[in-house]
Amino acid sequence: MLAQSPPRQTQEDDYTRYELLAPGTAKFRILYEVTATTAGAPFFFNAIRRGSVATDEHVTDMMTGQPLKWEVVSGAQARAEGHPAADLETEWLKVHLARPVPKGGEARVLIDKTYLDAKSYFRDGDTIVFDRSLGIRRNAVVLPAGYRLISCNVPSQVMVTADGRIMITFMNTSAAAAPLVIRAKPGLPALTPMLPTARGAAATASLASQAARLSDRAHQDREIVYFPNDPATHSFSLYHDYTESRPGVGHYFNVVRAGSTVSNPSAVLLDTGATLKVETLTGADLKRRGLDAGEPVADLTQVVVISFPVVKAGQSVRLRITETYTDPGRYLLDGDELVWDRAFGRPRNAVVLPAGWTVTASSIPAAISQDADGRQRLYFANARNDDIQVLIRARRVKE
Repeated sequence: MLAQSPPRQTQEDDYTRYELLAPGTAKFRILYEVTATTAGAPFFFNAIRRGSVATDEHVTDMMTGQPLKWEVVSGAQARAEGHPAADLETEWLKVHLARPVPKGGEARVLIDKTYLDAKSYFRDGDTIVFDRSLGIRRNAVVLPAGYRLISCNVPSQVMVTADGRIMITFMNTSAAAAPLVIRAKPGLPALTPMLPTARGAAATASLASQAARLSDRAHQDREIVYFPNDPATHSFSLYHDYTESRPGVGHYFNVVRAGSTVSNPSAVLLDTGATLKVETLTGADLKRRGLDAGEPVADLTQVVVISFPVVKAGQSVRLRITETYTDPGRYLLDGDELVWDRAFGRPRNAVVLPAGWTVTASSIPAAISQDADGRQRLYFANARNDDIQVLIRARRVKE
């Protein structure tokens, strides 16, 4: 009998933060957050980029905050032990996961390492240059203290870190790697960010606080996938994933929008695959039980409440919440066409059309693909710190 090869390594939710170290050293620190999703996998393999020399490696389990064992292996060993597509000419960081990836769950890992790479980070006179092709879709680059941004060729947010350094952060929505080039010079006076938390000035649209609007959009990890049912029912299923890292928190509150009704809620702790307690309460129920949803809730408003183990300092939990909604105002039939008209506030959103339907219009640019079951998927990356109003029209495929 032929030996079975290990399943292909899969991963998601990648986010990389590059911290440029002292100019002239050609060194930068990398903080790489990644989620391993291959069910049953005991290891995760991370490539050491050719042309870079890695040092100071540390790996952490993001659920518990505890360090993980790791070692550097060859491409051949990576192929044999869980990454059959590993490049044979590349060295790999082999991470021993705290627990095998649960079926239907995931394992979240933080890899901290320093690269020496003079081709990616160098001086050009009194200017420092970070010139690197980034295949990861969510990235941030932090300049050395006292350096001011001169130019950046990829549309990005710019903000100040808590210790006063300039950070450039972006979501890459293209199908190709981002050919990032950042140039910076010394001359930024020392500063401590002091962002007002009051709402912005009166405008046609009500603005969130400056602190909320200047949060790292690429690092926000909420994502949602909608599965519209037969449009005649006005119903759709969805799941949304959310990470909670605030110490002392043990509940998640999902306030149901006006005009929608919710049914069949369920939740899973993705880090372990454990099923969580779920209740559908009203605003009045919350008041009686002394629960705070974090926003004003009318007495008759429905709230889905997820209970999970209280988060401890330095730890986090990743939740997947599944629900079914009915919303005739935002999901309906218009003659022969399906109409989806809904605001998306999360960074990553997807709509999977019912079987046998094909998109004919989308108001917001989307990456369009076909799932294994033949259903068409529209993926919307919202790099803005506000909502996008997504309007989709679709028709049945002619048999």
